[in-house]
Amino acid sequence: MESLRWRKSSRSSAGGPECVEIALVRSGAAVRDSKNADGARLEFGGAGWDTFLAAAKTGSLSAD
Repeated sequence: MESLRWRKSSRSSAGGPECVEIALVRSGAAVRDSKNADGARLEFGGAGWDTFLAAAKTGSLSAD
């Protein structure tokens, strides 16, 4: 993966437990937990990123 420029999501809580960072890439986007920068990342293509954002905005995502 190319060198990524991470930024904190505007939806993250200020200093709280829900801190997500996003890096936009040529093919879409990558998401990681800012408290575990070396941990797992979610990577999305363009259409997948649009679907993920739509689900996040409507509250359709679940940890289950």
